[in-house]
Amino acid sequence: MSFPLLTVVAVVPAAGAIATAALPAAKRTAAKWLALLFSLVTFALALVVGFRFDPGSKSPYQFTESHAWISDFGVRYELGVDGIAVALIALTTLLIPFIILAGWHDADPLEEATPNRRWRPTQGFFALILAVEAMVVISFEATDVFVFYIFFEAMLIPMYFLIGGFGDRAGGDGEDAAASRRSYAAVKFLLYNLAGGLIMLAAVIGLYAVTADQLGTGTFSLQQIVEARAAGRLDIGTGTERLLFLGFFFAFAVKAPLWPLHTWLPGAMGESTAPVAVLITAVVDKVGTFAMLRFCLQLFPEASSWATPVILVLALISVLYGALLAVAQRDIKRLIAYASISHFGFIILGIFAMTSQGQGGATLYMVNHGISTAALMLVAGFLISRRGSRLIADYGGVQKVAPILAGTFLVGGLATLSLPGLAPFISEFLVLVGTFSRYPVIGIIATLGIVLAALYVLVLYQRTMTGPVKSEVTGMPDLRVRELVVVAPLIALLLFLGVYPKPLTDLVNPAVDHTLSVVDKKDPKPTVQVDAVPGGGRHGHAVRDQDVEAAK
Repeated sequence: MSFPLLTVVAVVPAAGAIATAALPAAKRTAAKWLALLFSLVTFALALVVGFRFDPGSKSPYQFTESHAWISDFGVRYELGVDGIAVALIALTTLLIPFIILAGWHDADPLEEATPNRRWRPTQGFFALILAVEAMVVISFEATDVFVFYIFFEAMLIPMYFLIGGFGDRAGGDGEDAAASRRSYAAVKFLLYNLAGGLIMLAAVIGLYAVTADQLGTGTFSLQQIVEARAAGRLDIGTGTERLLFLGFFFAFAVKAPLWPLHTWLPGAMGESTAPVAVLITAVVDKVGTFAMLRFCLQLFPEASSWATPVILVLALISVLYGALLAVAQRDIKRLIAYASISHFGFIILGIFAMTSQGQGGATLYMVNHGISTAALMLVAGFLISRRGSRLIADYGGVQKVAPILAGTFLVGGLATLSLPGLAPFISEFLVLVGTFSRYPVIGIIATLGIVLAALYVLVLYQRTMTGPVKSEVTGMPDLRVRELVVVAPLIALLLFLGVYPKPLTDLVNPAVDHTLSVVDKKDPKPTVQVDAVPGGGRHGHAVRDQDVEAAK
């Protein structure tokens, strides 16, 4: 199409960030409404992309745009979306308005202005959120490796300031101590992700050198590289391909985050405001798992198969390690952070199971985890803002004084533990089925993550919401209208996608099939149990489909 729809979807929030930041300091309320307006327009444009996207198209990418950018180095401004990208763009643009509404007062000036208590620039807070949205959206759209890399790294800058400059006020140990913790968490976030990005940059340059050597002109175009490999014009040596794969995968594993590269996440989420914590785990971190599907698997199919056993083990460790540490947490937000590490383990498990069920489930998990984590974390943020503490022990009996808050917190928690009937269940089920069909031992062990999820979620609810009403929570107000507007649509989506996931599965399945075809993987043929075969055939052991046909 001639109209650059994908560019517009990314440019609108960027323009909103500039407009919001340019407002005078006294126009704090206007800045909030302007940021919300730009986020809603972006969501409307994403819906246009979704409704005009054709899942049955033979083309792997739609709404493509391609323009020369840095011709001497083979860099082109290339955009395109498949079903997976469309789903994640919809998730991102859906969550940003709720993040803005939930953080409506998070950047308001503190009541007391002293040398150690700085006024918070409201315009900067909301401008940074819109800037992150723009960079995440274009990362999902980019089909040129270099363009993707630029925005993959650039989003670290606004995230650094959101974590370090607008952190959680709860803690009770003074503004100076809180500022020190925020600064440490922000620097750790930045250093981890910059280290991953630098390693990826070396791999990006290596990929360009290989294409220049074999194709005559270097290119960063994903489609050109995939087509050249399929046609036999590009043959990356085994050793070179594995090194390049590791460079890309390391950066994505840090962003995801995958054990043992995960340690930046609990601090970043714990010291951020609840809306920024949602921005981290429900939006930004999804770029890492998405890139594994789009770039790692399609650019380096042989290396992806070679590394699969090790990655599956690391993903399994993430599932169990994150869940175990979530059980042991005393801090509400850090508990949700470790739960997210466990969930990302499931997502990576599904991606590298190399089955249609596993990768389809992993893609659904990215979307459903974003919605469920947003619901749980935002309600937790409302709870923490009322009490002024993140410690689980400081709560008790909340359901008796704020039943709507407790009810929405319970639904968010049940979605986190993948209760049947809520959206994450089908995602987790497909991941486990897809993993079990090719790697049964890993699939069986991974189910322990479900048991542990039930433990940490139900214990969290019991300790905070049930029991005697603590004096500190007596008189705690229930959810206000603005907070209900934030939470109610997320709860409704969890219920709708839990009973009717077909719109998402129809959207992402063709893209999953394309990815598997590039990697040259097919689903393993199922085995069946034959108890009796007419005429005295085999009894009591597994046989292949063709054996059954022969027996018949």
